[in-house]
Amino acid sequence: MEQLPISTPHCRVERDGHVVVVTMDRPEAKNALSTDMLVGLADAWAYVSDEPEVRVAVLTGANGTFCAGADLKAMGRPSSDPRVAERAAQIPDYHWKGLLRDSGALPTKPVVCAVEGHAVAGGTELLIGTDLRVVAESAVLGLFEARRALFPMGGSAVRLPRQIPYAFAMDILLTGRAVTAQEALAMGLVNRVVPDGTALESALEAAAQIAACGPLAVQAILRACRQTEGLPEPEALKVSDAIGWPVIGSEDAKEGSLAFREKRPPVYRGR
Repeated sequence: MEQLPISTPHCRVERDGHVVVVTMDRPEAKNALSTDMLVGLADAWAYVSDEPEVRVAVLTGANGTFCAGADLKAMGRPSSDPRVAERAAQIPDYHWKGLLRDSGALPTKPVVCAVEGHAVAGGTELLIGTDLRVVAESAVLGLFEARRALFPMGGSAVRLPRQIPYAFAMDILLTGRAVTAQEALAMGLVNRVVPDGTALESALEAAAQIAACGPLAVQAILRACRQTEGLPEPEALKVSDAIGWPVIGSEDAKEGSLAFREKRPPVYRGR
């Protein structure tokens, strides 16, 4: 994979064709969040949205750990890297953008999460901001903030009850307990539980499946899901139709039908 220049000391951003892999890379601190990491994440999500040939992103952590949450000292300390320090000053609310909390700056393409080891506190909040979630069987999830008299500022107090049943969300949020991969799967919090050491491989397989689909269709489906959340069905269908009809009339849609008739793989160009 090609490492992109937007990478930072704690966030490695690589690209392979239509897929961008974002690796939280601070293993000495269990990939706890830092200024260098959050700036790298914020720039990575902007790149994924802005680069036309990118169709999907994969988020993972280095050395068998996803993310142990916030390192308050490191997040409050300016980066020693001049370029990262400059970007931190240039990006409004880079921490919320990096954490996938800023609704106005979410990636316009899907993000697949690959979790090994611990994904706790801010790590689980990051997972909640992604679209597909692959976790290793011994992975540990959890929102520990209440145990430490803190609040989950990454948005989980709002997002989690919208993603999984209320009782499950309250169990996670109010007890601050650790949640196993199998529990998370049963709650509907994650998509797949895979053998240890294979989460990234499985996530890349899912990313390849997404990348093989029509990019306009994938991005429109994602946008419709986000924009209709909480709307009454008649109003939501109007929004969905407005997003969907241009896709139906696109060149990619014609190519999809033609490729099906000709029994060959489609070649989508995003138009």
